[in-house]
Amino acid sequence: MERELALEIVRVTELAALAAAPWMGRGDKHRADEAATNAMRGMLDSVSIRGTVVIGEGEMDEAPMLYIGEQVGDLQGPEVDVAVDPLEGTELVAKGLNNAMAVIAVAPKGKLLHAPDMYMEKLAVGPSLAGKLKLEDPIRTTVEKAALALHKQVSDLTVMLLDRPRHAELIRTLREVGVRIKFLSDGDVAGAIAPAFPEAGIDLYVGSGGAPEGVLAAAALKCLGGELQGRLMPLNEEQEKRCVAMGLSNPRKLLRMEDMIGDDDVIFAATGVTPGEFLGGVAMLPGQRAETHSIVMRVKTRTIRYIKSQHYLPNKPILGQI
Repeated sequence: MERELALEIVRVTELAALAAAPWMGRGDKHRADEAATNAMRGMLDSVSIRGTVVIGEGEMDEAPMLYIGEQVGDLQGPEVDVAVDPLEGTELVAKGLNNAMAVIAVAPKGKLLHAPDMYMEKLAVGPSLAGKLKLEDPIRTTVEKAALALHKQVSDLTVMLLDRPRHAELIRTLREVGVRIKFLSDGDVAGAIAPAFPEAGIDLYVGSGGAPEGVLAAAALKCLGGELQGRLMPLNEEQEKRCVAMGLSNPRKLLRMEDMIGDDDVIFAATGVTPGEFLGGVAMLPGQRAETHSIVMRVKTRTIRYIKSQHYLPNKPILGQI
C-alpha cells in the first residue's frame, strides 16, 4: 500500500464525523448512522484503491451501502480489504455522550478477518502487556499477571469493560480482586484501544463486544504495539454455520492478531465525533467552520499522526447531499 493512502483515508473518517456531529444529542441514532455512512461512502469514491468491504454495515440485503462485499474506491489503486464503522457509538451520539467516532482500517487484500456480526470475547492490552497475558486464563490470573508485569499492586490496576448484564459475573470477580473498573456504555473500539494510550489510564480491556469491532481494534493496536486476543461466541447452530461460511472452520478458536489482521501492513484511521479517551469531538466554529480531531496510524512505519483540521463546510459538497 502507498504511504499517501494513510492521509487519504483520514479524510474519509473526517467527513463521516462531520456528517454525524449535527445529530449529537438529538435522540436519533439511525439518522446519525445514516448520515455518517452516506458521507463515508461518498468520500471513499475519491480514494485511489480497489477496495472490498469485509466489515461494514451488514449484508447487501441489510444495508444500502458499505455492505459486506461492496466495491469501494476509484478502482485505480491497489487491491485492499476495507473495514469500516462509519459511526462507532450510535447511541453515544444520540445521547450526547463521549467516545463516539468514525473508524476505518485498510489492509492488503485477503488479510482482514471477515468477522461475522456476533459477540467476541476480548482481551486488549497496550505495549507494556503485549505477549504477556492469555485470554484462556481465569480473570483473576490475568489481573495478577498484569499487576506483576506492570510492577503495580492489583488494587492500582484499572480495567475497562462494557456495562452490560452479561458481564455480571466478570464484574463480581473483578470487584473481589480489588481492581478499579471503568465502565463504557458503548464504544467498543475506543474501549479496546484505550490501554495503548497512557493518558487514558486504562491497563486492560476485557469482556465481550462485537466481533467486527474487535478486528478494527486489532488493527489499531497493531499500529500502537498493543495486542488483542479474541474468541467468537456463536449463540446457536445458525451462527456456527455462518462462521464456517465466512471461512472460520473452527468458530471457537483463539484468534490472535495475525488471525484478525494478517501479518502484513495495516492502516487505521479514526475521527472523534464526541470527545473520548484519546480523541476530541467535532467542534462547530463561527463562519461555517468545524474542527475535527483524528488519528491515523500505519503498521509498516509505526508512525502515529494526530491531525487537527478546520473545515469550511460550504466546500464539502457531499455533506450538502446528505
